[in-house]
Amino acid sequence: MISVYLVDDHPILRQGLIGMLSLEEDITIVGQAADGEAAVPGALHLRPDVVIMDLRLPRQPGPVVIERMLAAGSAVDPPWTPRILVLTTYGDDSSITSAIGAGASGYLLKSATADEIATAIRATSDGRSVLSPSVADSLVRQVRLGSGAPSLTLREREVLSRVAAGLTNSEIATALYVEPSTVKTHIEHIFAKLGVARRSQAIARAHELHLA
Repeated sequence: MISVYLVDDHPILRQGLIGMLSLEEDITIVGQAADGEAAVPGALHLRPDVVIMDLRLPRQPGPVVIERMLAAGSAVDPPWTPRILVLTTYGDDSSITSAIGAGASGYLLKSATADEIATAIRATSDGRSVLSPSVADSLVRQVRLGSGAPSLTLREREVLSRVAAGLTNSEIATALYVEPSTVKTHIEHIFAKLGVARRSQAIARAHELHLA
């Protein structure tokens, strides 16, 4: 039996998913959360096989919740690796890269059919990645566009864009829900990958490569 934990701020959607998945003999809903702050402790307590999560959540955004859940899972004994399937209405490039870069196992749009969602849950539980066709197309397009640029992680790109906007390390930390020391480490990695030594050089290089 595949255990599933739902994270979505719309109760009607959660109830719809529960009703739909109750028809599947090998899938059971073990819990649910309505916001990003409650999602991590609930999932950590239940340790489901699959977490189905919306991307836009109250209190904390989906990508941050994904990162927190993965970090919390690796810190417990025995370790637990969450398999997170994003189910959302947002199919833009930024939303997709934010979720996949944070560690989501799959990404489906809410236009998916009941059969597609059930199939995706089974595949995610087995450790396979699942992407809606339009999501896969977006990722391929982004890889092609970025093939000549340094290999910055999604988080490094987010930090770099805020450096380019003139934010301080403390302001970036607040915006990304991380510690200032974490931002400092990201910036050091960015400098190394861009081959620069100062923020002004990093900003100029980022604009040159269309990274910010």
